Amino acid sequence: MAWTLDDFDYPLPDELIAQAPLAGRSDSRLLRVQPAPADLRFTDLPTLLAPGDLLVFNDTRVIHARLFGTKDTGGQVEVMIERPLGAHEALAQIRASKSPKPGTRLHLEGALDVEVLGRAGEFFHLRFPATDELIALLERHGRLPLPPYIERAAGDTDESRYQTVYARNPGSVAAPTAGLHFDEPLLARLAEQGVNTAYVTLNVGAGTFQPVRVHDLSEHRMHTEAYFVPPATVDAIAATKAAGHRVICVGTTSMRALESAAQSGSLQAGESESDLFILPGYRFQVADGLITNFHLPRSTLLMLVSAFAGMDTIRRAYAHAIARRYRFFSYGDAMFLTRDPQ
Repeated sequence: MAWTLDDFDYPLPDELIAQAPLAGRSDSRLLRVQPAPADLRFTDLPTLLAPGDLLVFNDTRVIHARLFGTKDTGGQVEVMIERPLGAHEALAQIRASKSPKPGTRLHLEGALDVEVLGRAGEFFHLRFPATDELIALLERHGRLPLPPYIERAAGDTDESRYQTVYARNPGSVAAPTAGLHFDEPLLARLAEQGVNTAYVTLNVGAGTFQPVRVHDLSEHRMHTEAYFVPPATVDAIAATKAAGHRVICVGTTSMRALESAAQSGSLQAGESESDLFILPGYRFQVADGLITNFHLPRSTLLMLVSAFAGMDTIRRAYAHAIARRYRFFSYGDAMFLTRDPQ
Protein backbone atom coordinates (compact mmCIF):
# COMPACT_ATOMS: atom_id res chain seq x y z
CA MET A 1 0.00 0.00 0.00
CA ALA A 2 1.23 3.52 -0.78
CA TRP A 3 1.33 5.48 2.49
CA THR A 4 1.31 9.27 2.66
CA LEU A 5 2.13 11.68 5.45
CA ASP A 6 -1.55 12.50 5.88
CA ASP A 7 -2.23 8.89 6.93
CA PHE A 8 -0.33 9.56 10.15
CA ASP A 9 -1.78 12.90 11.18
CA TYR A 10 -4.07 13.60 14.11
CA PRO A 11 -5.26 16.74 15.95
CA LEU A 12 -3.62 17.22 19.36
CA PRO A 13 -4.54 20.02 21.78
CA ASP A 14 -1.39 21.92 22.78
CA GLU A 15 -2.25 21.64 26.46
CA LEU A 16 -1.77 17.85 26.33
CA ILE A 17 1.94 18.20 25.49
CA ALA A 18 3.71 17.53 28.79
CA GLN A 19 6.12 20.35 29.62
CA ALA A 20 7.64 18.83 32.76
CA PRO A 21 7.89 15.46 34.49
CA LEU A 22 5.49 14.40 37.21
CA ALA A 23 6.70 14.24 40.81
CA GLY A 24 7.61 10.55 40.56
CA ARG A 25 8.86 8.58 37.56
CA SER A 26 6.17 5.91 37.83
CA ASP A 27 3.35 8.36 38.62
CA SER A 28 2.39 8.45 34.94
CA ARG A 29 -0.62 6.75 33.40
CA LEU A 30 -0.44 3.61 31.28
CA LEU A 31 -2.93 2.85 28.53
CA ARG A 32 -3.25 -0.86 27.87
CA VAL A 33 -4.36 -0.79 24.25
CA GLN A 34 -5.36 -4.35 23.42
CA PRO A 35 -7.75 -6.14 23.46
CA ALA A 36 -9.69 -3.04 24.52
CA PRO A 37 -8.37 0.23 25.99
CA ALA A 38 -7.86 0.10 29.75
CA ASP A 39 -6.75 3.12 31.78
CA LEU A 40 -4.06 2.05 34.26
CA ARG A 41 -1.21 3.55 36.26
CA PHE A 42 2.36 2.79 35.25
CA THR A 43 2.78 1.00 38.58
CA ASP A 44 0.23 -1.51 37.22
CA LEU A 45 2.75 -2.70 34.62
CA PRO A 46 3.55 -5.92 36.55
CA THR A 47 -0.07 -7.03 36.05
CA LEU A 48 0.54 -7.03 32.27
CA LEU A 49 3.66 -9.18 32.47
CA ALA A 50 4.28 -12.82 33.38
CA PRO A 51 7.25 -14.59 34.94
CA GLY A 52 9.73 -15.40 32.20
CA ASP A 53 8.84 -12.39 30.05
CA LEU A 54 11.84 -10.31 28.96
CA LEU A 55 12.01 -6.51 28.98
CA VAL A 56 14.61 -5.05 26.61
CA PHE A 57 15.84 -1.57 27.61
CA ASN A 58 17.95 1.00 25.77
CA ASP A 59 20.76 1.97 28.15
CA THR A 60 21.99 5.01 26.22
CA ARG A 61 22.74 8.19 28.15
CA VAL A 62 21.83 11.71 27.02
CA ILE A 63 24.85 13.98 26.59
CA HIS A 64 25.03 17.76 27.02
CA ALA A 65 24.66 18.23 23.29
CA ARG A 66 23.50 21.87 23.03
CA LEU A 67 26.04 24.70 22.90
CA PHE A 68 25.70 28.42 22.26
CA GLY A 69 28.32 30.88 21.07
CA THR A 70 29.57 32.97 18.18
CA LYS A 71 31.36 32.60 14.88
CA ASP A 72 34.75 34.26 14.53
CA THR A 73 32.89 36.96 12.58
CA GLY A 74 30.76 37.66 15.66
CA GLY A 75 27.48 36.11 14.49
CA GLN A 76 25.44 34.10 16.98
CA VAL A 77 25.30 30.31 16.63
CA GLU A 78 23.51 27.43 18.32
CA VAL A 79 25.08 23.99 17.94
CA MET A 80 23.25 20.72 18.50
CA ILE A 81 25.51 17.69 18.40
CA GLU A 82 24.03 14.92 16.25
CA ARG A 83 26.63 12.28 17.05
CA PRO A 84 30.23 12.03 18.25
CA LEU A 85 32.83 10.91 15.69
CA GLY A 86 35.69 9.51 17.72
CA ALA A 87 37.42 11.37 20.53
CA HIS A 88 37.45 14.96 19.19
CA GLU A 89 35.03 15.32 16.27
CA ALA A 90 31.26 15.36 15.85
CA LEU A 91 28.44 15.87 13.40
CA ALA A 92 26.11 18.68 14.42
CA GLN A 93 23.21 20.87 13.41
CA ILE A 94 24.05 24.58 13.44
CA ARG A 95 21.62 27.48 13.66
CA ALA A 96 23.11 30.72 12.39
CA SER A 97 22.10 33.68 10.24
CA LYS A 98 24.51 32.33 7.60
CA SER A 99 25.78 28.76 7.36
CA PRO A 100 29.44 28.62 8.43
CA LYS A 101 31.93 27.63 5.74
CA PRO A 102 34.75 25.10 6.15
CA GLY A 103 37.54 26.66 8.18
CA THR A 104 35.17 28.82 10.25
CA ARG A 105 35.99 28.93 13.96
CA LEU A 106 33.16 28.74 16.49
CA HIS A 107 33.63 30.04 20.03
CA LEU A 108 31.20 28.05 22.17
CA GLU A 109 30.09 28.60 25.77
CA GLY A 110 33.03 30.94 26.36
CA ALA A 111 35.32 27.93 26.61
CA LEU A 112 35.61 25.93 23.39
CA ASP A 113 37.19 26.91 20.08
CA VAL A 114 35.68 24.57 17.48
CA GLU A 115 36.59 24.31 13.78
CA VAL A 116 34.07 23.65 11.01
CA LEU A 117 35.66 20.99 8.80
CA GLY A 118 32.88 20.76 6.23
CA ARG A 119 29.41 19.40 5.56
CA ALA A 120 28.02 15.88 5.72
CA GLY A 121 24.57 16.15 4.20
CA GLU A 122 22.43 18.33 6.45
CA PHE A 123 25.01 18.23 9.25
CA PHE A 124 28.27 20.06 9.89
CA HIS A 125 31.49 18.19 10.62
CA LEU A 126 33.18 19.81 13.64
CA ARG A 127 36.56 19.38 15.33
CA PHE A 128 36.71 20.08 19.06
CA PRO A 129 39.83 20.90 21.10
CA ALA A 130 42.08 17.92 21.84
CA THR A 131 42.46 19.01 25.46
CA ASP A 132 40.03 16.30 26.56
CA GLU A 133 37.67 13.65 25.17
CA LEU A 134 34.67 15.10 23.35
CA ILE A 135 32.08 13.65 25.75
CA ALA A 136 33.97 15.09 28.75
CA LEU A 137 34.10 18.54 27.11
CA LEU A 138 30.38 18.42 26.36
CA GLU A 139 29.50 17.34 29.89
CA ARG A 140 31.60 20.19 31.27
CA HIS A 141 30.50 22.99 28.97
CA GLY A 142 27.36 21.93 27.09
CA ARG A 143 23.71 22.02 28.07
CA LEU A 144 21.16 19.24 28.32
CA PRO A 145 18.99 19.26 25.18
CA LEU A 146 15.23 19.10 25.64
CA PRO A 147 12.89 18.35 22.72
CA PRO A 148 11.72 21.36 20.69
CA TYR A 149 8.11 20.97 21.86
CA ILE A 150 9.15 21.60 25.50
CA GLU A 151 8.91 25.36 25.65
CA ARG A 152 11.44 26.09 28.39
CA ALA A 153 15.14 25.74 29.05
CA ALA A 154 16.44 22.65 30.80
CA GLY A 155 16.67 22.99 34.59
CA ASP A 156 18.26 21.09 37.44
CA THR A 157 15.37 18.60 37.63
CA ASP A 158 15.87 17.65 33.99
CA GLU A 159 19.47 16.63 34.65
CA SER A 160 18.17 13.51 36.39
CA ARG A 161 14.63 13.14 35.05
CA TYR A 162 15.58 13.32 31.35
CA GLN A 163 17.79 10.27 31.93
CA THR A 164 16.67 6.72 32.63
CA VAL A 165 17.79 5.28 35.96
CA TYR A 166 19.81 2.65 34.05
CA ALA A 167 21.49 5.05 31.56
CA ARG A 168 25.18 4.20 31.24
CA ASN A 169 26.45 4.57 27.67
CA PRO A 170 26.72 8.27 26.69
CA GLY A 171 25.94 9.25 23.12
CA SER A 172 22.28 10.31 22.72
CA VAL A 173 20.90 13.78 22.20
CA ALA A 174 17.38 12.70 23.19
CA ALA A 175 16.20 10.31 25.88
CA PRO A 176 14.62 6.90 25.15
CA THR A 177 11.52 8.23 26.82
CA ALA A 178 9.56 5.03 27.47
CA GLY A 179 12.28 4.15 29.97
CA LEU A 180 11.79 7.36 31.96
CA HIS A 181 8.79 5.78 33.74
CA PHE A 182 10.88 3.09 35.43
CA ASP A 183 12.28 3.69 38.91
CA GLU A 184 14.27 1.38 41.15
CA PRO A 185 11.27 0.14 43.22
CA LEU A 186 9.35 -0.81 40.07
CA LEU A 187 12.37 -2.59 38.60
CA ALA A 188 12.76 -4.48 41.87
CA ARG A 189 9.08 -5.54 41.82
CA LEU A 190 9.44 -6.82 38.28
CA ALA A 191 12.55 -8.80 39.18
CA GLU A 192 10.80 -10.35 42.18
CA GLN A 193 7.95 -11.34 39.86
CA GLY A 194 10.39 -13.22 37.63
CA VAL A 195 10.39 -10.72 34.75
CA ASN A 196 13.83 -10.70 33.13
CA THR A 197 15.74 -7.76 31.67
CA ALA A 198 18.24 -7.24 28.87
CA TYR A 199 19.84 -4.20 27.27
CA VAL A 200 20.71 -2.73 23.90
CA THR A 201 22.28 0.65 23.13
CA LEU A 202 20.91 2.91 20.41
CA ASN A 203 22.23 6.47 20.43
CA VAL A 204 19.31 8.71 19.55
CA GLY A 205 20.23 11.49 17.11
CA ALA A 206 18.72 14.93 16.71
CA GLY A 207 17.26 13.68 13.44
CA THR A 208 14.53 11.99 15.47
CA PHE A 209 12.88 15.44 15.79
CA GLN A 210 13.27 16.38 12.13
CA PRO A 211 9.92 16.55 10.31
CA VAL A 212 9.23 14.17 7.45
CA ARG A 213 9.49 16.44 4.41
CA VAL A 214 7.92 14.26 1.72
CA HIS A 215 4.24 13.50 1.17
CA ASP A 216 4.84 10.11 -0.44
CA LEU A 217 6.49 8.08 2.31
CA SER A 218 8.19 5.76 -0.16
CA GLU A 219 10.51 8.72 -0.83
CA HIS A 220 11.52 9.27 2.82
CA ARG A 221 15.03 8.34 3.95
CA MET A 222 15.67 7.83 7.65
CA HIS A 223 18.52 9.47 9.53
CA THR A 224 21.20 7.03 10.70
CA GLU A 225 21.75 6.03 14.32
CA ALA A 226 24.45 3.85 15.86
CA TYR A 227 23.39 0.80 17.88
CA PHE A 228 24.90 -2.14 19.75
CA VAL A 229 23.23 -5.46 20.60
CA PRO A 230 25.27 -7.48 23.13
CA PRO A 231 25.62 -11.27 22.76
CA ALA A 232 23.99 -11.65 26.19
CA THR A 233 20.85 -9.94 24.89
CA VAL A 234 20.69 -12.19 21.82
CA ASP A 235 21.00 -15.23 24.12
CA ALA A 236 18.33 -13.91 26.50
CA ILE A 237 15.89 -13.33 23.64
CA ALA A 238 16.51 -16.82 22.22
CA ALA A 239 15.98 -18.40 25.65
CA THR A 240 12.79 -16.38 26.23
CA LYS A 241 11.25 -17.41 22.94
CA ALA A 242 12.32 -21.05 23.35
CA ALA A 243 10.48 -21.11 26.69
CA GLY A 244 7.32 -19.68 25.14
CA HIS A 245 7.55 -16.29 26.85
CA ARG A 246 7.34 -12.78 25.43
CA VAL A 247 9.97 -10.23 24.45
CA ILE A 248 8.77 -6.71 25.34
CA CYS A 249 10.70 -3.72 23.99
CA VAL A 250 10.84 -0.67 26.23
CA GLY A 251 10.63 2.09 23.66
CA THR A 252 10.84 2.41 19.91
CA THR A 253 14.63 2.79 20.10
CA SER A 254 15.01 -0.68 21.60
CA MET A 255 12.67 -1.95 18.89
CA ARG A 256 14.67 -0.33 16.08
CA ALA A 257 17.94 -1.71 17.43
CA LEU A 258 16.62 -5.27 17.58
CA GLU A 259 14.84 -5.13 14.23
CA SER A 260 17.93 -3.63 12.59
CA ALA A 261 20.09 -6.40 14.04
CA ALA A 262 17.67 -9.01 12.65
CA GLN A 263 17.62 -7.84 9.02
CA SER A 264 19.67 -10.87 7.92
CA GLY A 265 16.82 -13.12 9.02
CA SER A 266 18.11 -13.92 12.51
CA LEU A 267 19.08 -11.67 15.39
CA GLN A 268 22.81 -10.89 15.31
CA ALA A 269 24.92 -9.46 18.11
CA GLY A 270 27.27 -6.61 17.32
CA GLU A 271 27.62 -2.92 16.58
CA SER A 272 26.32 -1.23 13.46
CA GLU A 273 24.21 1.67 12.18
CA SER A 274 20.51 1.74 11.45
CA ASP A 275 18.50 3.69 8.91
CA LEU A 276 15.58 1.27 9.15
CA PHE A 277 12.27 2.93 8.24
CA ILE A 278 9.29 0.94 9.49
CA LEU A 279 5.85 1.44 7.93
CA PRO A 280 2.65 -0.63 8.17
CA GLY A 281 3.22 -3.84 6.25
CA TYR A 282 6.62 -4.39 7.84
CA ARG A 283 7.01 -7.90 9.30
CA PHE A 284 8.47 -7.72 12.82
CA GLN A 285 10.93 -10.44 13.75
CA VAL A 286 11.76 -10.01 17.44
CA ALA A 287 9.34 -8.21 19.76
CA ASP A 288 5.97 -9.45 20.98
CA GLY A 289 5.12 -6.29 22.92
CA LEU A 290 6.08 -2.63 23.18
CA ILE A 291 5.98 -0.06 25.95
CA THR A 292 6.06 3.41 24.43
CA ASN A 293 5.03 7.01 24.93
CA PHE A 294 2.66 8.84 22.60
CA HIS A 295 4.33 10.20 19.47
CA LEU A 296 4.20 13.33 17.35
CA PRO A 297 1.72 13.54 14.48
CA ARG A 298 3.25 12.77 11.07
CA SER A 299 6.36 11.27 12.70
CA THR A 300 8.30 8.13 11.85
CA LEU A 301 7.74 6.89 15.42
CA LEU A 302 3.97 7.05 14.96
CA MET A 303 4.46 5.09 11.74
CA LEU A 304 6.46 2.43 13.61
CA VAL A 305 3.83 1.87 16.33
CA SER A 306 1.10 1.81 13.66
CA ALA A 307 3.04 -0.93 11.89
CA PHE A 308 3.44 -2.87 15.13
CA ALA A 309 -0.09 -2.71 16.55
CA GLY A 310 -2.14 -1.91 13.44
CA MET A 311 -3.32 1.38 11.98
CA ASP A 312 -6.89 1.18 13.26
CA THR A 313 -5.73 0.08 16.70
CA ILE A 314 -3.39 3.05 17.04
CA ARG A 315 -5.97 5.51 15.74
CA ARG A 316 -8.48 4.29 18.34
CA ALA A 317 -5.84 4.35 21.08
CA TYR A 318 -4.81 7.93 20.33
CA ALA A 319 -8.42 9.09 20.15
CA HIS A 320 -9.03 7.42 23.53
CA ALA A 321 -5.92 9.02 25.04
CA ILE A 322 -6.89 12.49 23.85
CA ALA A 323 -10.45 12.11 25.12
CA ARG A 324 -9.12 10.93 28.52
CA ARG A 325 -6.58 13.77 28.67
CA TYR A 326 -3.44 11.68 28.68
CA ARG A 327 -0.14 13.60 28.66
CA PHE A 328 1.81 13.37 25.39
CA PHE A 329 5.42 13.07 24.21
CA SER A 330 8.70 12.83 26.16
CA TYR A 331 7.49 13.68 29.68
CA GLY A 332 4.04 12.27 29.00
CA ASP A 333 2.21 9.02 29.71
CA ALA A 334 2.77 5.58 28.19
CA MET A 335 0.94 2.78 26.46
CA PHE A 336 1.38 -0.98 26.28
CA LEU A 337 1.04 -2.56 22.85
CA THR A 338 1.05 -6.13 21.62
CA ARG A 339 2.05 -7.08 18.09
CA ASP A 340 -0.72 -7.24 15.52
CA PRO A 341 -0.83 -10.92 14.49
CA GLN A 342 -1.68 -9.86 10.93
